[in-house]
Amino acid sequence: MAKGSNISHKTRKTKISLVKTSDREIGIKKVIELLGISSVKGQDVLLKPNFNTADQFPGSTHNDTLTYLILHLKKIGAKSITISERSGPPDTHSVLNEKGIYSLCNKLGVGLINFEELPPNGWTRIRPEKSHWRDGFDVAKPILDSKCIVTTCCLKTHGYGGVFTMSLKLSVGITHKRNMRELHTSFLSMRKMIAEINQVYIPALIILDGIEAFVDGGPMKGSKKRANVILAGTDRIAIDALGLSILKEVGSNKDIMGRKVFEQEQISRAAELGIGITSPEEIEIITDPDDAVSKKYAERLMGILLKG
Repeated sequence: MAKGSNISHKTRKTKISLVKTSDREIGIKKVIELLGISSVKGQDVLLKPNFNTADQFPGSTHNDTLTYLILHLKKIGAKSITISERSGPPDTHSVLNEKGIYSLCNKLGVGLINFEELPPNGWTRIRPEKSHWRDGFDVAKPILDSKCIVTTCCLKTHGYGGVFTMSLKLSVGITHKRNMRELHTSFLSMRKMIAEINQVYIPALIILDGIEAFVDGGPMKGSKKRANVILAGTDRIAIDALGLSILKEVGSNKDIMGRKVFEQEQISRAAELGIGITSPEEIEIITDPDDAVSKKYAERLMGILLKG
C-alpha cells in the first residue's frame, strides 16, 4: 500500500522556492507563487500542520502561518480545506483548543479532523516491505483517502532521538498513538522508522516556516535563533535537506553540525525508499529574480548543502 515519490530524480531537479523574510503573509504568498503549483486547484485539501503540542512557535505551527496558508490556498482555487492532526503526548482536543484552532476553523470556513477521535475503522494498518517497524503502523484513513495533502512544518532540532523535526517527521502525526511506544523505545531505528511512515502518501505542497528555529532541544521548547526564511516544495527530502543547511548556517547542536546532511538517518532512509531526491545536486532553489537578498541567501545555503 506504500506510495512512491512524485519526483523522478534521475531525470530532473526538484524545485524549492525560498523567500528571506520575517513577514509570513508575504513569504507564504511568494513561495507558493514562485513554485507555480496548480495541484490544489479544484481539490479537497487535507492540511496537516505541526500541532504535536500547543507550545509557542516553533514548538508548533504559528497560527498566522496556518491562516495565511489557508487564505492563499483558497485564492489559488482549493475547493475545500480540512485541517487534520493527531497530537501527542497531550491529547489532540486539548492542543487544538489551547491553540484556538476550533475558532480559527469557524472564522476561515475550513473543516477539522481530530485523528484521535476517529473510530477503530478510521485507521488502516500499513506493513511496508523491509520495514524497521515490527508489524507495521496504523495510519489515519483520511490521509490514505485524500487526493491532495498539504503540509506545513517548523524548523527545529529534536532532543529525544529524532535529531531534527521538519517535513519527514511531521508524518508521525498521521499514525495512531498506540504506535508511539514502539517508535519512542526503538532508539537505534527511530530515524529510519520516521522515514518509513512517509511511504504512504505524497504531499501536493509543503511549506516550511523558518522565521525562527530551535537550534538545540526541541520539539516543544529549545534554544531559538532567527532564520527569517520560508520554503515551499513538494519533495520532503529536499525540504528537510535545505532546512538542515539553514540550521548549519545559523549554528546548531553537534548532531546537526557534525554530520553531513545526506548522512542523517531520516534523510538517507527516505532516499533509499525513493520518497524523494538522493543528493543535493538534485535541488534547484528558486527565488524572485528581483530579490537579491533571497538569491544571495539561497546561494549560501546551496554551498553549505553541497559541502554536506
